[in-house]
Amino acid sequence: MNIGVDAAALGMSNAVTSHTNNVNSGYWNPAGLVNLEDNQLALMHSSYFANIASYNYLAYAMPLDDRSAVGISVIRFGVDDILDTTNLIDSGGNIVPFELLPRFSTADYAVTLSYARKLPIEGLNYGINAKVIRRVIGDFASAWGFGFDAGIQFESKNDWKFGFMARDITTTYNSWAIDEDNFEEISGAIAGQNQTLPEKSEITLPKLEIGMSKSWTFHYDYTLLAAFNLNMRFAETNDIISTSFASIAPALGFQFGYTDLVFLRAGVGNFQNELQIDNSENLTFQPNFGVGFKYKGIEIDYAFTDIGDQSAALYSNVFSVKLDFSIFR
Repeated sequence: MNIGVDAAALGMSNAVTSHTNNVNSGYWNPAGLVNLEDNQLALMHSSYFANIASYNYLAYAMPLDDRSAVGISVIRFGVDDILDTTNLIDSGGNIVPFELLPRFSTADYAVTLSYARKLPIEGLNYGINAKVIRRVIGDFASAWGFGFDAGIQFESKNDWKFGFMARDITTTYNSWAIDEDNFEEISGAIAGQNQTLPEKSEITLPKLEIGMSKSWTFHYDYTLLAAFNLNMRFAETNDIISTSFASIAPALGFQFGYTDLVFLRAGVGNFQNELQIDNSENLTFQPNFGVGFKYKGIEIDYAFTDIGDQSAALYSNVFSVKLDFSIFR
């Protein structure tokens, strides 16, 4: 749930909390769903670790009336066709051919239900998410989890936009069920390794995202959108601002548009103080780049993150598609 969705947002370093206004708002800030004028569908695919892992996303959202909207999204991040080598050596001490070994998948799933509504105060909207998490590691173990998000957006009369997103506000819990028969095979595979069962519960602590943005129009055809985010985690991390109570990392994104048809995007974020081998700290960051094309109700976006490998974060080529159902009307 930390990777992000939508190539347009990733191209802006995820600095979209204040202005997200389409089907992908269910992930970034559900309050933005109230800006939908028609039903929308979104798809995204990305690969990690030299195409070993696949990250897929599907979302659908629709307005209920002129003041509220709902959405649903599904995320799967998984590695498939993993060789099960717990029985690599048979009872006779022979190595079993790899093509005869069984295979399994490890995958994380997340289903999010979103609701958004306009408040009586002009320009103020709110949204909430209910999330169900499913994690599966072949036949060895599986987990169920749940959590909630809440978001607010406000647009002032001078076109400044502000956003607030609280993720996992109740702390997201995952409870694991471990197949003890399979675990016995694992515990005996390597002497002295995996002798005890792992923890059966895990939690995701709350996170806060605060954003602001503004858009300008030049000569009727050209637009510039600038956005800024502060992402806060309640833990001591390598973020550029870090204390025992919380850590904060800024993100800055830009989008240049021409006639609402072609878009160029750039952003920088993930500022980290990385510890070097000589115990010194080196400031790293993650630059991002993206392009988009929109025609009638179809928008195709591309993002390339971590240009120049400036940080140790994952990077990939990301493609996403948005479809506005108004194209059929």
